[in-house]
Amino acid sequence: MSIFPYIYYMISSFEITSDDRQIAIYAGMVTSAFAFAEFSTGVVWGRLSDRIGRKPVLLTGLAGTGLSMLIFGFATNLPMALLGRALGGVLNGNIGVLQTTVAEMITVKEHQPRAYAIMPFIWCLGSILGPALGGALADPCNSYPALFPRHTIFDRFPYLLPNLVCAVIVICGVAIGILFLEETHEEKKHRRDIGLEAGRWILSSFRSAAPDEHERCKLGDANLEESRSLLSEDEQPPGYRTTEGSPRPPLSRARASSPSKGSVRSSTRPSVRRAFTKQVVLNIVGYGILAYHTMAFEQLMPVLLSTPEAHEPPSLPFKFTGGFALSSKTIGLIMSFQGIYSMLAQLFLFPIVVRRFGSLKVFRFVVISYPLLYLVVPYVVLLPRELRMIGVYVILAVKITAQVLAYPANAILLTNSAPSMLVLGAINGIAASTASLCRAFGPTVSGLLYSVGLRLGYSGLAWWASGAVCILGAVESLWMEDVAGRLDDDAPEDQDVEPCVDLGATLTTEDDLCCLEGRLDGYVGGKDGQPAACAEVRPASSES
Repeated sequence: MSIFPYIYYMISSFEITSDDRQIAIYAGMVTSAFAFAEFSTGVVWGRLSDRIGRKPVLLTGLAGTGLSMLIFGFATNLPMALLGRALGGVLNGNIGVLQTTVAEMITVKEHQPRAYAIMPFIWCLGSILGPALGGALADPCNSYPALFPRHTIFDRFPYLLPNLVCAVIVICGVAIGILFLEETHEEKKHRRDIGLEAGRWILSSFRSAAPDEHERCKLGDANLEESRSLLSEDEQPPGYRTTEGSPRPPLSRARASSPSKGSVRSSTRPSVRRAFTKQVVLNIVGYGILAYHTMAFEQLMPVLLSTPEAHEPPSLPFKFTGGFALSSKTIGLIMSFQGIYSMLAQLFLFPIVVRRFGSLKVFRFVVISYPLLYLVVPYVVLLPRELRMIGVYVILAVKITAQVLAYPANAILLTNSAPSMLVLGAINGIAASTASLCRAFGPTVSGLLYSVGLRLGYSGLAWWASGAVCILGAVESLWMEDVAGRLDDDAPEDQDVEPCVDLGATLTTEDDLCCLEGRLDGYVGGKDGQPAACAEVRPASSES
């Protein structure tokens, strides 16, 4: 986000072309380099996070982002700028992994809207700081000559300073992640984490000697385990002992424990082919279409604001050119406004709307409304001068509202459609790669169409082409369904749940062992705090 305010001027400084109308093409190439590279490794990072955990992958992605920023800041030509952006994409698979991490932290469906608003909220916070830093710190020798004199490193590399500041912020994020980020992968979160231990030691040095609530909980768990070990099976009262001679199936620790409602669907790992059900595929396609045109908007809007004003009169309804001729500092402030509004809307608007109407209805309404937005945007240039900036802010407000509602709603639909939490990392990796590919094509194709449109006298060509893509997304959404997710109670209310095996009886059949292993359909947990029983859903018996 920090490169958008100055990318037009950075490309111009490379002196690739003397035709200003061609700059949008190269700006699109630089913007797309990150997404193309991210597409090539998104699936790899997603599947790797299923194997080694979420935390190592997230920290690697942050470190790669910081390195790519430094290379991009030192770029003096187009190839070096492309290399810096591409390196960041190759080393960064955090979008899909972050979505998986958020999904693994949620155990109650009612918490989904608020939880899925957190990541876009942080994204919005970055969209405030990024453009503001990029626009304010770009080319400091011209913007702040008293602080940054000529013939210094910032004169030779005019776009190093914003990238340097962003790299320092990323390094701070890596340090915080090492010390305080907890693993969420079900099979990896119990392993020892030296960084987390160091973080807790640092926090403990600032706390009082009295144990906090977390330590008291740990102490209580330890006492409970000690009490259980003291009351061994041989010392239990006769009425509570299991039948002697009963075979004991080799239950894993996870299967022996009482499964929570949210973990029922994650007890087995389906094959990769079976993981991608019809609804999973539809949600991924919808995510890709959304990523294509929203990223095209992100790239086109700064270019439109930077494009010089037209000197030829318009020939309505479609033939007209020109932009707003704004400076990079002004563009940065405008983009910071959209970040502030986006943050507030994400925090307050999205949870309320999704709870009221549901994820599917919200997503479908937004994608059906998107084409109208892309139809209107180019005509803002034709407004009277005193109304132009008002028109820009109105367009940005509508765009942000739609984006704030669409992305997390799609993330909820995708998570709920996953057949198992154990393959959610791979699913989100595929989704992130698909979105990255679409984000790569979005700026490139729209930049090319924008340049062609300026040459032909139709500056709205790129916007209207993006609107046509929106129509495809609107049609595709009609086949999407709100699948009952892992947090839904799938058992019908008019059915009784009976144990498929008497846990106090001698287990003699293979079905009994399979039941205790959790391989039968309908494995459910206990009710009212009682221990879970291996059970299958059977219709209520009519016999007394």
